[in-house]
Amino acid sequence: MSAEEDLDERATVVQRNARRENAKRVLRESGLAEMLQGINKNLLKGRGYFEEYDSMVLLKWGTGYTRRHMWVEIVGNSIRFRLTPHRKCVNSIPLCDGEYHTFPGPLWANRNLLQAELKKYYERPVAESSSD
Repeated sequence: MSAEEDLDERATVVQRNARRENAKRVLRESGLAEMLQGINKNLLKGRGYFEEYDSMVLLKWGTGYTRRHMWVEIVGNSIRFRLTPHRKCVNSIPLCDGEYHTFPGPLWANRNLLQAELKKYYERPVAESSSD
């Protein structure tokens, strides 16, 4: 491995760690991590599981034909929920691009709003296609 490749690899690791730490901060400060844990504990009775990535968390539950998930991504200081593709929402809160609902810092600071939206996403989760 050349010195240049080694530097590139180190820079990539530093960037990934920075994204990971930022995601932890946003999830903690917004209370979203606690809210997701609460959904798994109280509504799913612990039957859900989490897949964690650098700046994304998937909460999955169900089996076979009933598999569902909530996809949460942290981009900078914003929380994005990936939904089933849909028409762009008329409401301005949350921000909508037809695939993601985005909550910038000032929006996710309102925990009641974030919790109400999270409840909607739990009640209408994204269905996964069967692997059969």
